[in-house]
Amino acid sequence: MNELILQYFQEHEGEYVSGEELSIKLQCSRTAVWKHIEALRKQGYVFDAIPRKGYKMLTKPVIINAAKLMQGLQTKTLGRVVRIYDEVDSTQNIAHTLVRQGAIEGTLVIAEQQNAGRGRMGRNWFSPKGKGIWMSLILKPTISMQFTPQLTLLVAVALCRAIQAHIPHQVGIKWPNDLLINGKKISGILLESSAEDERLNYVIAGIGISVNLLAEDYPEELKAKATSLFIEKGQLVDREQLICDFLLQLEVLLELYTQQGFAPIRSLWEALTISLHKPLRIQTAKGWVEGVANAIDEMGALWVTLPNGENIKLYSGDIELLL
Repeated sequence: MNELILQYFQEHEGEYVSGEELSIKLQCSRTAVWKHIEALRKQGYVFDAIPRKGYKMLTKPVIINAAKLMQGLQTKTLGRVVRIYDEVDSTQNIAHTLVRQGAIEGTLVIAEQQNAGRGRMGRNWFSPKGKGIWMSLILKPTISMQFTPQLTLLVAVALCRAIQAHIPHQVGIKWPNDLLINGKKISGILLESSAEDERLNYVIAGIGISVNLLAEDYPEELKAKATSLFIEKGQLVDREQLICDFLLQLEVLLELYTQQGFAPIRSLWEALTISLHKPLRIQTAKGWVEGVANAIDEMGALWVTLPNGENIKLYSGDIELLL
C-alpha cells in the first residue's frame, strides 16, 4: 500500500492530494490513508498537511551514500573502512562483532535506523530512519583501561567542534559527553571497551546525532528535552559532510592526545562545557544530591562541592543543571 501511495504522490508532484482522493484511489478508509502517511513519515518522507486541502510530499529520505562519504574524508585512518546498513538493532553490537572478527582501527558502522540503539545508563536511544547519524567507530588506543574516561571527553570535544561548524547556535557539552543546544540534547556518546590485564584491546565509540528530525518525529517524552540540527537551523544538514567533519576532528585530537597527553584535551573540554561552576543535581547510589561542579581532574573525573563543603568525585553518572 505504501508503494501505491508513493507512486500517486510522484504522479502529482508538487500538488496537494486530499485524503478522500487517496482513499478512493486506494480503496481504503481515510483513517487507513492517515496511518500509511504516518508510516511513511517514520521512514523519512516529509509531508505537508493542510485541512480540507490534503497532503503534499515535500522531501524523500536521502540515504547516506558510501561513495560520497569516502570522497569527503580527509582522515588517514578513521572511516577508511565503512559498513552502512539500512536497519539494525544497534551499531554497537555490529561493531563489537566486527572487531572480534579482526576489523581494523577506524572501521565505521553506520545505520539508517536502529531498533535497539543504546544510550548511557542503559537507556534506549531514539534512532528513526533516515533522519540522524547513528554510528559506531572502532578505536584501538594504546592506553591503560584507567584512562578510558579521558577518551570519553576527547570524543565529546571532537563531536562538539564538528557540530558547531553546522549550526549558528552555541553547542555545549554537559558532563561527561552529552551535547546540548539551548538546553536541549542534540547528541549522545557511548563508549564501550574490552580490556585485558588493564590494557585496552579496543574501544567502540557509539555516536548518535539528531540531524534532520522534525519536532513531530519525537515521542512526547522527548519533545521537551531533545532537538535536532534541522529544528535549530531551519534547513537540512548534509549527513555525510558532518560525519567527515567529526572523523577529521577526532583524528586530529587523538594525535594531539598521543603526543601531548590529556592536558590540551582537558582545556578544550573546559572551554566547551556548560557544566562547570554551576549548581546541579547529581544522581548517586544513595539518591540525588545537589552541588556545584568545580573542575575535571587529570583522569576526566568531575569534582563537585556539596552544600556541606564536602567534595566528591564522579567518574560517570547523571547530572542535571539547575537554573
